[in-house]
Amino acid sequence: MSQSPRPVAVINDGSFYVGPPLARALAVSGYDLVIGDIAEGLKDELSSLGSSVVDVPKARDVSDPAKAQKLVDAALDAFGQVDSAVMFSGLIVTGSILKSSREDLDKVYNGCVVAPYEFLKAALPPMVAQKSGQVLIVTSASAARPTPGAPLYSSMRAAATMLARNSAMEMAKNNVQVNAVGTNYMDFPEFRRASGADDPDVRKKIESQVPLGRLGTVEEFAHFCMPYLDGKSTFATGQFVSFSGGWS
Repeated sequence: MSQSPRPVAVINDGSFYVGPPLARALAVSGYDLVIGDIAEGLKDELSSLGSSVVDVPKARDVSDPAKAQKLVDAALDAFGQVDSAVMFSGLIVTGSILKSSREDLDKVYNGCVVAPYEFLKAALPPMVAQKSGQVLIVTSASAARPTPGAPLYSSMRAAATMLARNSAMEMAKNNVQVNAVGTNYMDFPEFRRASGADDPDVRKKIESQVPLGRLGTVEEFAHFCMPYLDGKSTFATGQFVSFSGGWS
C-alpha cells in the first residue's frame, strides 16, 4: 500500500486514562488513528474531526505480543505507515515490600515492563524501515524517585523508563525518537482507587503533598504528551519527563 498523505498514530488503549483525550488531540493535529478498544462514541467523534479511524478490538493488553503486533499491522494495512505510537499499561500496586509476594511482583512486571517491551518490538521495525517515527512510552513519575508504599510499582516503572531510553539510543541512527513520560497524583479512577482519594478528606491530604496543590487531569496530560508524538519536535529522544505537579 502507498503511504498515506496524513500522518498515522497508534494508541494501544482508546477507552481508559489518557487514551481518549490523546486521540482527540492527535485528530485535531491532522492524524489518522489506529486505536485499541476504542470507547463507545469516540470513533464518530474523531471522524467528525477529520480523522480516519481503525478500531482494533481486544488489543489494549500489549503484554501479549500478538496484540501489539495486531495494532501495528492494522496501521500498515490501512495506511501503509506508522508515524507515531504511544502506549500505557500497568495497574498501580501498593504495599510494603516485606508484605509483597512473588505474585505481586509478576503482576507488576507484566503490566509495567513486558507491555512496553512488546509494544516497542512491534512499533519500531516499520519506523526503522521508513527512517522516521516517534514512540512514547507512558511509565510513571514514581520511576524518578523512591516511592514509599509502592516499591514494586516504582521499580518496574523505572525499568520501563530505562528500556525506553536505551531503545532511543539504539534507534537514533534511524531518525526514530523514543521518549518516556510519567505521571503521579492524577485525577483519574485508578489513582483515586489506589490512594483513597475519592474520600474528600483523604484527597485533601494527598493534594497537600503536591507542590501545585491539586491533582492533574488527563486532558492536561494529553497536551503534555503531544510534543513527543506530533512530529513537530523531533530533536528530543531518550528523555524521561515527569508530569506530577512538581513532586518529582
